[in-house]
Amino acid sequence: MLEQLKDQVFKANQKLVRENLVLLTWGNASAFDEKTGYLVIKPSGVPYDTMKAEDMVIVDLEGNVVEGRYKPSSDTPTHIALYKNWKNIKGVVHTHSLYATSWAQTGLDLVIQGTTHADYFYGDVPCLSLLTPQEVSDAYEHYTGMKIVSEFETKKINPLEMGACLLTGHGPFTWGETVDKAVENSMVLEAIAQMGINTLFLNPQAKLPQYILDKHYLRKHGVNAYYGQK
Repeated sequence: MLEQLKDQVFKANQKLVRENLVLLTWGNASAFDEKTGYLVIKPSGVPYDTMKAEDMVIVDLEGNVVEGRYKPSSDTPTHIALYKNWKNIKGVVHTHSLYATSWAQTGLDLVIQGTTHADYFYGDVPCLSLLTPQEVSDAYEHYTGMKIVSEFETKKINPLEMGACLLTGHGPFTWGETVDKAVENSMVLEAIAQMGINTLFLNPQAKLPQYILDKHYLRKHGVNAYYGQK
């Protein structure tokens, strides 16, 4: 079942390793199949160097394993919360990449300082608040997903214009219209987090003006986008 999607998710997880976004088994990528209502995600704690496409786990949106010989990633409830609430999202990635996680541990938003950031994310990448002790105790991974959804709603952030967030004390999550796009967003997030840390040493007040953000983001993503080949 969903063999093509399993292969796509497997390759996405392997790319996270190749791009130095994942160490040991510290990350996961998933993809959602709208036709079946199932998601495909990597197995929990299985080393990347021994993992195969057939090891990917199929799960329904209630968290039940539909197919697979392994337990799914422990972060599966977080992925499910995003798929349930954001209908246009078809891929989700979580890592503990060095620079994005370093930024998350500060509890600060990743402020937009330059056009590299603006090409991908429409504004500051938000760093979301800590879960409550009760949420952590009751259903940590589920409430992690709901924290992302609720704070994006409260802050009126469009998840298709901001395909990433940081979780205070934890690390980054990214998403996109496909799992490949979610991986790409993770790669960009890591790069701009590193750039951002370097920039802060040189000029802590650096901030890209709104009109340049608008130009760079909308020329790639707006209705009248003109970047690239059509």
